[in-house]
Amino acid sequence: MNYTPPRRSDGTYRDFRQKLHWPKDRPFRILSLDGGGIRGLFGASYLAEIERRYLNGTSIGRYFDMVAGTSTGGIIALGLATGMSATEVSKIYTERGEFIFPPPGRLTGWLRFLRSIRAPKHRSDDLRNELLRVFGHKVLNDATCRVVVPCYEAEHGEPFIYKTPHHPIYQRDRHASVVDIAMHTAAAPSYLAAVENHGYKMVDGGIWANNPVMLAVVDVLANYDIAAENIRILSIGTGDETVKLAERHLAGGLFDWGFSLKAPLLFRMAATAQSKNVIGQAGLVVGRPNLLRVDLGSKGRQIGLDDVRMAKAELPNAAASYAEGNGGLVREMFLWDRARAFENAFDPRPSEV
Repeated sequence: MNYTPPRRSDGTYRDFRQKLHWPKDRPFRILSLDGGGIRGLFGASYLAEIERRYLNGTSIGRYFDMVAGTSTGGIIALGLATGMSATEVSKIYTERGEFIFPPPGRLTGWLRFLRSIRAPKHRSDDLRNELLRVFGHKVLNDATCRVVVPCYEAEHGEPFIYKTPHHPIYQRDRHASVVDIAMHTAAAPSYLAAVENHGYKMVDGGIWANNPVMLAVVDVLANYDIAAENIRILSIGTGDETVKLAERHLAGGLFDWGFSLKAPLLFRMAATAQSKNVIGQAGLVVGRPNLLRVDLGSKGRQIGLDDVRMAKAELPNAAASYAEGNGGLVREMFLWDRARAFENAFDPRPSEV
């Protein structure tokens, strides 16, 4: 008999929580990283370039009080939060990308396409093996920076958010494997299979929070005695796709809306709309001057989530160009001193989603 675990939301802490102290003269700095498959190379390369220009190669993760990431952004966030530099994280994409997303050959490409009609396009084991090379047996409790990583739990059909124990009610996830968390947030539908997790079925956090910036903002405001205007945000995207609907979509059915050689149309539309929406929300909450968004911009045709060759050819150069343009502003807003290490909290009360 298969075990069905309780809903994650059943353990949500229902009372008003005690807000933790935060110095009134010290801005709270958030780094937020969107999902986007191999296009995560843009964000990793951009941060690596900032490290090279302004930090003498020191990890930029040490300059943020919280890092939030979804899917590929979650992998980068976990890397930075566990002590890696962005330069080291970028090598996951540049040196190991072909092992995660093997390029198709002339024959294997057609076989992969036919298989992808009814099965995931890539093998989850390939990603897991590479993540094990990077993270080994680290657990979330090893993080030296607050982390927020969203997933989607398909057994009960609800959001599932991993968080470091930076508040006394956050205890449930501290022993979770970093590799497992990365696998769960990156299990993109049609590209990688859902991951079994002690009865839960974990799917890519991009299903509902491809841009996790508001998850971080809400978490900070809920847990710390801090004014919203004292929050600073660096939000990094992977390119918004301009999805143009044809007449067949406007009056079409399941085949028109669901079938695609890339990610499903509805998924791509939802990811773009969600990202634009939460950037607007975050700007309203913290004040637009306190939010810096770095993104590739809207395009009619994006680099595929698994197109390693194109990503390596284009994204590092694009990242260097963006760093040249706004790196000074990043230094001014975020790099004035290192963040203080957060305190792991231990409390027997129930943890929260």
